[in-house]
Amino acid sequence: MREPEGCTSNYWLNTVILKDPGLRNEVLEETNRRGIMTRPIWCLMNELEMYRNCQTDSLENSRWLEQRVVNLPSSPRAGR
Repeated sequence: MREPEGCTSNYWLNTVILKDPGLRNEVLEETNRRGIMTRPIWCLMNELEMYRNCQTDSLENSRWLEQRVVNLPSSPRAGR
């Protein structure tokens, strides 16, 4: 990670965006099997029970990201 001049990152949330949406679950399964606690991006809010009947647009970009983003651990230690 590169920090812009005059900035300091807290490295709280690092993610990768996979080109192929079919790879997301494979990456999650393999990294977790090896003790690296990766997680998918959070679910879209309109998918939560309390918001299911709320108006939305197509959420095309959000859905695209939901299928491809993997959150990486912020801690330098692998979960075991």
